[in-house]
Amino acid sequence: MNWKKRHRSFYYKYAEDPDDIFLKPEETAHLIIDVQKTYLEPKPSPEENAEWQPFFNRMNDIVIPNIKNLISFLRNKNVENIFARIACHKESGLDRSLSQKKPGFNYLLLPKEVPNGQIVDELKPESEDIVMMKTTDSALTGTNLRLILHNMGIKNVICTGIFTDQCVSSSVRSLVDESFNVVVVEDCCAAATEELHNHELEIINMIYCHVVNLGEVKSFFDK
Repeated sequence: MNWKKRHRSFYYKYAEDPDDIFLKPEETAHLIIDVQKTYLEPKPSPEENAEWQPFFNRMNDIVIPNIKNLISFLRNKNVENIFARIACHKESGLDRSLSQKKPGFNYLLLPKEVPNGQIVDELKPESEDIVMMKTTDSALTGTNLRLILHNMGIKNVICTGIFTDQCVSSSVRSLVDESFNVVVVEDCCAAATEELHNHELEIINMIYCHVVNLGEVKSFFDK
């Protein structure tokens, strides 16, 4: 089953197939969201660590290698790779948004210079790559990313990263509200569980973006 039929929600069960996608390199950017070292660190208890092991495995075996592959492919196409990472300016985290101050999983205190807040080594940005620091879930809210994309003449944004149901989804919704065409690469993303990942893809597909896989997104440049 190709991307035109996969991940259809109830709303789009009987909808017509979308048009073919053709991505012009000069009008396209790749946004890599929050693939930071902190998310691959062991959890504090053996029980919690075991529950997170499928996520760690997906990240190390599928998501990070696939994003690295896509970054290399897009560099050869002269497509901009743009990185977003959660990082606050104040050591205290005073400048964080409310979602990052609430207790629980979303509580994040990542001052901009801390080692575990950096992009994972396998995807380390090059000197010319744009890296956005954000204190919000969406990569557009509270940053000048929308202005940068418009300045560069970008119309299409390919989204990869984590977490599918949180920062990826928030960024996708913000991008489409700004009238960018958005493609989400499903095997370059992860949520805490496969169930959450697939559920969110079904929610955002067709209305906010088109959900594709790595091979499919590469084919969009060859037409």
